[in-house]
Amino acid sequence: MIKREHYIKQVRGFYDSDLIKVITGIRRCGKSVILEQIKTELEVSGKKCLYLNLEDHTVSAKINNEKDLIEYVLSTKNNGIKYVFLDEVQNIENWNLACKTLRLHGLSLFITGSNSKLLSSEFTKELSGRYISFHVRPFVYKELLEYAKELNTEISFSDYLIFGGFPKIVEFENKDDKTRYLNELNETIIFNDIISRYNIRKIDLFRRITNFVLMSNSRIFSANSIYTYIKQQKINCSVNTIMKYLAYLKEAYIIRTLSQYSTKAKRKLEFFEKIYNEDVGFNTIKQNLSEYDITHNLENIIYNELIYMGYELFVYNVGGKEIDFLAVKNSKKYLIQVAYSVVEEKAKKREFEPFNALDNEFAKILITNDEIDFSTSTVRHIKFKDFLTLESLE
Repeated sequence: MIKREHYIKQVRGFYDSDLIKVITGIRRCGKSVILEQIKTELEVSGKKCLYLNLEDHTVSAKINNEKDLIEYVLSTKNNGIKYVFLDEVQNIENWNLACKTLRLHGLSLFITGSNSKLLSSEFTKELSGRYISFHVRPFVYKELLEYAKELNTEISFSDYLIFGGFPKIVEFENKDDKTRYLNELNETIIFNDIISRYNIRKIDLFRRITNFVLMSNSRIFSANSIYTYIKQQKINCSVNTIMKYLAYLKEAYIIRTLSQYSTKAKRKLEFFEKIYNEDVGFNTIKQNLSEYDITHNLENIIYNELIYMGYELFVYNVGGKEIDFLAVKNSKKYLIQVAYSVVEEKAKKREFEPFNALDNEFAKILITNDEIDFSTSTVRHIKFKDFLTLESLE
């Protein structure tokens, strides 16, 4: 497996810190691999480490609660162990109490989990701010290419548009195998985990809402619009239930939402949001597989890549016209329009028009899948395949 230096370098400065290192992210995105790579890096430098995979039954059979975990870890301290890695720590009852105690014994703790409740108000209160968090995501295209090279195979940006960036997707050669793998993730991560974790009783309703949301990536949404969709299917549901289910999807890192930035109010408008999937593969498996949703997946991937680059993102609105992204980093601001193609004059006018209403306060960027360069004196056109190789927008 490739070394994910993008994430490891963020953690490296905290190896010897007494802060608990919390590594979060959706299941199967590679958190455990990063944890093992950090462990290996420390061991190569002569450090002694303890690694516990708390999803491994041979481990969980011995460790059922915080008391068992504390006793087991402290029993290894006499062997010179200082660095402790707890993978999927939320599987242990009262794990947060165990982490607080172990930290007081001079151990450097690294923990992973697939649920953002790891960073809930209850957890932060318990640790009194004595933690630092790092969020890991599925592969971006540069990582897919690197892993494909390691496996002596190939992956195109078209594959990325359709099947997304879960690391294991590179290991399958044909679309049927890729689709079968994504369907397995869909059942395990989205349905089995969440339904079990939150004791959801209206399983059919949850499935319908989740499927609708995952097919709505890169689109404006509201709980009311989902409510209208459900009511049209003659199913009873409340807006509160929908909001609760959306919160579950966010907590499990299935979706993210993006707020609008208003030019008039100069602030975020929380009621206006767009949905982005953590991985576009979740959209693909909801579609008729002969009709991939390439257009919306392209925007979703650009969102994912910009997040990876470290940009803070908003939807931007000017005179009632939407610009897909306002990207902000190190005081530099970029307005970005995304389209699959602007070859047709109508599409070109639609994408450029919002830019025309603005001065040159922000850099203006258009990203499309076209081979023709549509740059102007004020708008920089970036071809999608070239965008995927960038480290930043500068």
